[in-house]
Amino acid sequence: MKKTLVVFAHPHFEYSHANAELIKAYGDFPEVDFKDLYEEYPDFHIASFRERKRIRDYERLVFHFPLIWFASPPLLKLWIDEVFDLKWLSEDQNPLKNKDAVIIVTVGGKEENYSENGLYGTTISDLMKFLTLSLKVNSIEVKEILAIHNADDLTKAELTKFTDKIKHILQIP
Repeated sequence: MKKTLVVFAHPHFEYSHANAELIKAYGDFPEVDFKDLYEEYPDFHIASFRERKRIRDYERLVFHFPLIWFASPPLLKLWIDEVFDLKWLSEDQNPLKNKDAVIIVTVGGKEENYSENGLYGTTISDLMKFLTLSLKVNSIEVKEILAIHNADDLTKAELTKFTDKIKHILQIP
């Protein structure tokens, strides 16, 4: 299993039954380090140098967050802005090069609403462009985008299926 950093960002985690269940998937693996951005940086003052040093130690990044007004939570966007260094793009030793990533996004709405012909006229993949493009320019391959729709209304059994899927994703070489 790849050494993995989970970058979790949920501004109202205490109210998220779905995410409370889903993050249990990460605890089963000693190779996975879980970081809750809102717990670590409640003041939004990111220790960018420390984060840049830490990120070098991982082979895979998992970005796990809820969709909020068709975007990521603001602290996740700030973390990317502060940690991903533009100077790395011109360096032969870009510390992000050859890593891979997984995006796990919980969505309150129905899956059919997130299509070209759906209520919002856009897809989850389109809404994730800010992140997938940030990863791509840093030579990070996005292996999967897992969108978990109707997250607020899922049963324990349905959440368990998604938790199992996350565990499976983590074990893919």
